[in-house]
Amino acid sequence: MPCVQYAFGLFDGSECVGVVTYGLPPNFAECEAWKPWPVLELNRLCVDCDRENASSTLVGRSLARLKQLHHGVIISYADMSIGHVGYIYQATNWTYTGIGGSGHPVYKMVDGSIKHPRHERTIPENEIASIEKSDGKHRYYFFAGNKHEQYTMRASLRFKVFPYPKGKTKRYDADHAIDIQKTLF
Repeated sequence: MPCVQYAFGLFDGSECVGVVTYGLPPNFAECEAWKPWPVLELNRLCVDCDRENASSTLVGRSLARLKQLHHGVIISYADMSIGHVGYIYQATNWTYTGIGGSGHPVYKMVDGSIKHPRHERTIPENEIASIEKSDGKHRYYFFAGNKHEQYTMRASLRFKVFPYPKGKTKRYDADHAIDIQKTLF
């Protein structure tokens, strides 16, 4: 479960149909690299409604609110291995800096799932089918602050800026059963 510091919802009347959360990134090197600017990661986004542009509306409005609460860098990733390109980030004007994390080992499990190396201590060896190399993820940055702060953060960017990637994207079926964390603490 990711570290969540801010959570925003999208409502249809009184029904919550979407959630986006932001928190500390698991890669603390990212936080160190951006000092003195604080870093957040958009770590979860889920929208379950048919309204056009619902996801980008939720992310866009949450970023507008975050600009009031957090002056710093926000990072997010689009996982190519599961069919994501990052169109939500493109629609909300994030800066694209290419693919990060390619070549890292990932554990392909007997059941077909994939586990990240940070979980390797909790993975039973007999459940690992193979160890493969990651294709990486599309990396996006958003700079929250006033115009001067945004300029300063963008000037500190240590990666080259690239044109937005294009391609087919996969949408999830929200009707399937999901794993639920049974204990919070």
